Amino acid sequence: MTEFAKHQLAGSDLLFDSWVTRTLKIRYPILMGGMMWLGRANLVAPVVRAGATGFLSALTFPDPQKLRDEIQRCRDLAQSDRFGVNLYISNHQDSDQDLRRLVDVVCDMEVPFVETSGARPNDLIPPLKQAGVKILHKVPTVRHGKSAAKLGVDAVILVGAECGGHPGPKMVGSFVQGAQGAQEIPLPVILGGGIGHGSQVTAAFAMGCEGVLIGTRMMAAKEAIPHEAIKARVAASDGTNTVVVQSIFNHHHRVLSNDATQKVLELERQGVADFETYRPLVEGSATWEAIRSGDYRRGMIDMGQSACFVNQVDPAGTIIANLVTEAYAALEKLGVRQ
Repeated sequence: MTEFAKHQLAGSDLLFDSWVTRTLKIRYPILMGGMMWLGRANLVAPVVRAGATGFLSALTFPDPQKLRDEIQRCRDLAQSDRFGVNLYISNHQDSDQDLRRLVDVVCDMEVPFVETSGARPNDLIPPLKQAGVKILHKVPTVRHGKSAAKLGVDAVILVGAECGGHPGPKMVGSFVQGAQGAQEIPLPVILGGGIGHGSQVTAAFAMGCEGVLIGTRMMAAKEAIPHEAIKARVAASDGTNTVVVQSIFNHHHRVLSNDATQKVLELERQGVADFETYRPLVEGSATWEAIRSGDYRRGMIDMGQSACFVNQVDPAGTIIANLVTEAYAALEKLGVRQ
């Protein structure tokens, strides 16, 4: 039984007490993932002020000084240091040195926790541990979570097939993985993938998880950087207009369905295996141009199935408050009183 359930049965008001809230020293066990392009101080800071937390995206600020400046800016805006940095680990060896410089910034700036994702974080663990940084490693399957636990990370973020971005090739849903992972991974488990409603926060705790990770739900936040046309597109979605591309490269990527993704899917149907043919459609510069300009026909725009919960553009703090209210309402339906 989780601490959450124990406190509820005891009639305590410590509704969201968990490893996440205690260790990360936040009020609510809700984490906003470190989204590429979106993981900036303007969005992370209001999430922190609302009692949750989020991650700056290190690769959005690949210059070490710019990352240092963004961390300080986020602290100033949030009036808190209760946020982290996402460190995406590429399989390409030539990126290791650049990432290590960003890790040095994280350690020097005494960032309290990080979200690692992509490849295994083996080489990053010693310097982060030495600096006292908590490591939350994101994985797409329970098997990967078990492997991460052996490396010495502090917690596992387990994402299901519904997530925007990279759900992994196995495509197992969050409802299955949350229950399985909480039982089999010997570390605190934070559940992500398709999370966009507060009732899912309650459900995640019922499965034994210690918190949730959200991404798509924040794409249409007032403070988020995407063009208003992109936000409107997300808000108009019923969650069915996402597609998974690049499976031909075993690099499954869930994104908004648009003209560019249809071209990619057609190339995959034709069996084209030369990545250079895909590059103009999938490279990051095309996505950034779409996010900046509002031309949602272009680029691979990460979007998960939880877009169905986005109905309008709201301030980030309002989104967090609504999630909390919905989580309480779910408990009320179960007969649990505050």
